[in-house]
Amino acid sequence: AYTPSYLSIIYGEEAMKKPKMILFDYGHTLLYEPGFDFLRGEEALFKYIKSNKNGLTPKEVCDYSLDIFERIGIVREMGFELHEWQFQRFLYEYLEIELSISLPEAEIIFWDNVSAGDIMPNADKALDCINKNAIRSGVISNIAFSGAALTQRINRLLPQNKFEFIIASSEYMFRKPSPMLFELALKKAGLHGEDVWFCGDNVEADIEGSTAVGMVPVWYEDETLENPGRARNKRIIPSCKHLHIHDWCELIEILEGLP
Repeated sequence: AYTPSYLSIIYGEEAMKKPKMILFDYGHTLLYEPGFDFLRGEEALFKYIKSNKNGLTPKEVCDYSLDIFERIGIVREMGFELHEWQFQRFLYEYLEIELSISLPEAEIIFWDNVSAGDIMPNADKALDCINKNAIRSGVISNIAFSGAALTQRINRLLPQNKFEFIIASSEYMFRKPSPMLFELALKKAGLHGEDVWFCGDNVEADIEGSTAVGMVPVWYEDETLENPGRARNKRIIPSCKHLHIHDWCELIEILEGLP
């Protein structure tokens, strides 16, 4: 059982009391995106094409889009984020395609058709527990999609959430594990790092990133759903002290066992 004494052995005295706030990563932590398919997103947008000067197909647009995304990967690896609206604006203007809808509308249509999203197992139960225990909550996500689109998706799939803020890296330039987003979250919350737990699936971005600003990291390692990120980082384990769970019911057990 996850008793306070058990937690103090793993992490330290900080983990023997309920956190004032729990922050979450988005992808493969709260939600995931089954059947992710960029081509399906482009096909959906083609219903809203006003002009297509070069007669390009959805597949041709998708292939060029993926090529651009690969080219800008170095920027993201350096810890900086680009915004989906910037990406779409360049893509369609460069390919001489005009849409009959705005970029914010195009973003939602594209993303919803790439994958409508789904809830990670028992993530909704974890939020119910947090709300019941009056623990504040929020989200920090490395994502190119806009904060508005991310918020809409989270609210649609997890309507019981009481997130005080949802930080999308697209809106704030920096990407985790840069301390900038974590420090921003602490400023927004008006809390110190030791008062906050951060839950995420990515060892470098979430676990080592959050511990660098004094948060208590919770490594959520679901092994039931396919996760490309887990495959890439299969042998990486956190180099810092952390709590390690494989199911959100474990987090519930931890919280219920704390004074």
